[in-house]
Amino acid sequence: MSENGYTLNPLTIVEADEPADFRFTVTGPDGRPVTDYQVQHDKKLHFIVVSRDLASFQHLHPVLGAEGVWSVPLRLKEPGAYQVFADFAPVGGSGLTLGADVLVAGEYVPPTAAQVSRAATVDDYTVYLRGDLVPGQASKLTLSVSKDGEPVTDLQRYLGAYGHLVALRGGDLAYLHVHPEDSVTAGPEITFYAQAPSGGEYGLFLDFQHGDQVRTAAFTARAEEAGVAIPSDGHGHVH
Repeated sequence: MSENGYTLNPLTIVEADEPADFRFTVTGPDGRPVTDYQVQHDKKLHFIVVSRDLASFQHLHPVLGAEGVWSVPLRLKEPGAYQVFADFAPVGGSGLTLGADVLVAGEYVPPTAAQVSRAATVDDYTVYLRGDLVPGQASKLTLSVSKDGEPVTDLQRYLGAYGHLVALRGGDLAYLHVHPEDSVTAGPEITFYAQAPSGGEYGLFLDFQHGDQVRTAAFTARAEEAGVAIPSDGHGHVH
């Protein structure tokens, strides 16, 4: 929630399945809301909303208003515990990712545990994953996008690249820093490098744009010691 004197401060209470204008600030070392941000991946701030069970994921882009107050339309359909992340870099400072809890009142029903998988589907698209997360070292992950069984070779740039990947550790939702590999080809493959701090399950969420629409493919992956592969016979889940 706080790092290097910067703190994420949610200002809005969210009710289940009710649209909200979610507002928050980032205060700096002087205790005042930050108003000057660097542009990273085409935006001043990236806002991630994920349920603690990894069943719900949203990547949003808030608007910065007067006096350093950010706002963004947000709808959380189910009761439960969520975490929000603000990924940004203040002018004159380095990049930060700050998190805060958001609790939505109501009867919480845990979802069925997701299976580890090499493939995820969303609409008419299938995304395949190659590569393994290995604890303590940078891992190369390549995601390949196809539509109706045919490779997609005309992906559109989204946030400055042909895809944007968010990786979160199951349980505590540790936020992994993921770096895309520069590519001159618009698919079907998109490559990233991610470092898993420990073994265990991780949620991988790929945003990609095609046909002027952004879609999210979600995977559950498991970080294993070197030489232990992720099983390939599960079923992906997409939100």
